[in-house]
Amino acid sequence: MFVTSLSFEMEPDQYGEEDGSPRNITQVPFEALLDDFNLFVTDFYDDLNETSEKLCYQEFGSFQLEDIKKLRTLIGKRFYAVPYVDEEDGEEYYNTVIE
Repeated sequence: MFVTSLSFEMEPDQYGEEDGSPRNITQVPFEALLDDFNLFVTDFYDDLNETSEKLCYQEFGSFQLEDIKKLRTLIGKRFYAVPYVDEEDGEEYYNTVIE
């Protein structure tokens, strides 16, 4: 297994992150990150997240080194969700954006 740790900030003005904080890392877009990069969380750094005002800390793991390398390309970039309504079923979904 390969792991890496990242720190990041939630963006409360972004879709799905409205109540986000180091003590409440939201599912959107976090689950998309795990799915898109074929990762799982290996450590939540509870002590760090409990005392941090802005920075969230997570350790990510994968059985493929390439997945970890791909995740690390996000360093210094934004990863967030943009909602849309599907015309066929009328349900709300979201796409992720990296910039």
